[in-house]
Amino acid sequence: MDGRRVRDERTITERLRKMALPPAGSPVVAGIGDDCAIYRPRGSADDLLFTTDLFVEGTHFLRETHQAADVARKALARSISDIAAMGGTPRFCLVSLCAAKWTTPRWLDRFFDTLVAGASAWGAVLAGGDLSHGEIFACDVTVCGAVPRGKALRRGGARRGHEIYVSGALGGSALGLESGKGKAWQRHLHPEPRVALGVFLREKLRATAAIDVSDGLSLDLERLCLESGAGAEIGEPPRFRGASLEQALHGGEEYELLFTVRAGTPVPAAFQGIPLTRIGTIINSPAGEIRHHGVPLPVKGYDHFRNR
Repeated sequence: MDGRRVRDERTITERLRKMALPPAGSPVVAGIGDDCAIYRPRGSADDLLFTTDLFVEGTHFLRETHQAADVARKALARSISDIAAMGGTPRFCLVSLCAAKWTTPRWLDRFFDTLVAGASAWGAVLAGGDLSHGEIFACDVTVCGAVPRGKALRRGGARRGHEIYVSGALGGSALGLESGKGKAWQRHLHPEPRVALGVFLREKLRATAAIDVSDGLSLDLERLCLESGAGAEIGEPPRFRGASLEQALHGGEEYELLFTVRAGTPVPAAFQGIPLTRIGTIINSPAGEIRHHGVPLPVKGYDHFRNR
């Protein structure tokens, strides 16, 4: 950005955020800082949610271990999960794809067959995109979703005393990536965006803030707390069987939902078979500070620049 080595992703996004503030009166009512941008069409009962995610060979998958269907499924799930985190429902997607020299017509057919079927299962349609060719495979999946006007779940609504919950069990994807076998490996290959849960959090629980766990619990909780101007005190997160505490706290690609509710909100133990576990409380401390059993918790989730 300025000739110096970028230390972390946040350095870039914060600079861009200041450069790209929507002007007064813009239909873009939320830009950089949440899981999706929010666009408010004049006279519409809904806000539109837009998100995009890159999926790059060598960074997000290896062709030796991931089949075409795995790549398509994961590339799509990343963006669908962003829609879920804001309590929305998917409408359509766009896919820009750079085919590598090794990709065969059959591989690409399998990729698009899986992606189109997956989008349809989430209520979306593939509406366009772009095709190119290069040295490595990469694709960028943009998803548009919708949410009732002014009702999107945001990262910045958590306040002191609000209770912190997470869905599912954490660490399974990290364990699967490390071991390459068993149920953990299947968990890594078959992410399940929590779209119905996101709607439930918005409509029934009136969640005050939410984010999906894509880069690790510690990093994504820090992001939520930074937006909310608060800190968090947490205990033990629910762990996938066989996962270590380190994997549960910092492992990425979970696509579970991390959310806050007002104290005393009756949160069920599970939603459609997905456990909902209280892991802590929002506290009055420096923005972004996370404590684990009273001890400052280092943030070790995946950062594309810090982890290079």
